Amino acid sequence: MSNITITPSTLHIGAEVSGVDLRQPLSSADAKAIYQAFLDWKVIFFRDQPLDHAQHVAFARSLGDPTIGHAVFGHVEDYPEVYSVAKHRTAQTHSAARMQRAWTGWHTDITAAINPPKASILRGVTIPPYGGDTFWTNLNAAYEGLSETMRGIVDGLRGIHRFQPPAGAAKDNAYDDSVKRRELETEHPLVTVHPETGQRQLFVSPSFLKSIVGMHPRESQQILEMLWEHAVRPEYTVRFKWNAGDMAIWDNRSTSHLAPSDIFQSDFDRQLYRITLVGETPVGVDGQPSKSIKGRPILAVETELAEAGD
Repeated sequence: MSNITITPSTLHIGAEVSGVDLRQPLSSADAKAIYQAFLDWKVIFFRDQPLDHAQHVAFARSLGDPTIGHAVFGHVEDYPEVYSVAKHRTAQTHSAARMQRAWTGWHTDITAAINPPKASILRGVTIPPYGGDTFWTNLNAAYEGLSETMRGIVDGLRGIHRFQPPAGAAKDNAYDDSVKRRELETEHPLVTVHPETGQRQLFVSPSFLKSIVGMHPRESQQILEMLWEHAVRPEYTVRFKWNAGDMAIWDNRSTSHLAPSDIFQSDFDRQLYRITLVGETPVGVDGQPSKSIKGRPILAVETELAEAGD
C-alpha cells in the first residue's frame, strides 16, 4: 500500500504529491502512484525535497532513461544528465524589446527533435522570495476545448518545428553557435496521440513551431496564432510558486510551459536543475509518425556520450 496523497491544484492540470521522500528508493506502490498521477494530472509537484544532483539522477532513473542534460545546450560538470536552468543561460533569449503576446515564451521542451523528451524533472535550489513562478498548460484539455469542426481541421495538419531565436530577440552569438553545432528540425503532427493514455493533444509549441505544412505563410500564421492563444487560456493552466527544495515533473508530450520573465526585473537570483527522459517519436491521428528534417534523435545519456567519445 502507498502512503502517497494526491491533491489536485486545478480542474484540468497539476497536483501536489505528498507522503514520500524522493531521496530514498521508491517502493513499487509509491512509484506506481506517482507515475499514475503524472499521467492523470500532466504536471505534479513535490514540496521540501532537498535532493542533490546524484539523488536527482537516481530518482529520474526510476521514471525512465535520462537524456543528456540538454540536446543543444549541454550539461553541468560531472553530471551529464543534469541541465542548469539558471537566471541567465545560453538557451534564454529574453528581450524586453521583442513583441509580447499571450503565448510568448510558452514551449514544449525540444520539439525540434524527432523524439522530444517524454518528461522533464525540475528541481528548485535558489528561489527568489517572490516572483519566478512557472506556468503549465494542458494540451489535451486545449484540444478538447476546440469546436468539433476545428478539431477535424487540425487533426490532419502537420507543422515544422526548429530551434531559432524568437522574432525580435536580441542577437545572441552563444545561442546561435550552440544551435549550429546540433541543428534540429522536425515535421510533427499538430495533433498527436499520447502513447500511454490514448488522449489527443494539440502539439503546438509556440516557441518552436514555425509553420504549417502546405499552407501559405499568412494562412499558417493566422491559424497558429489562433491555436497558440487558445492553448494558453487560463482555465487550462496551473501556476506554481516555487520554494527551495521543490520539484516539478511534467509530461512533455501533453503540456507546454512558461518560464518566468519577471525575474529579469529584479536583482534576485534563481537556480533550478532539470533532467529530461528519453521520449518516443510522436504519432498523429492518422497513425503517421513525425518526420526528421535535420538532426538525429535524442538518445539515452550513456549512448549519447559513447557516440560523442566523451
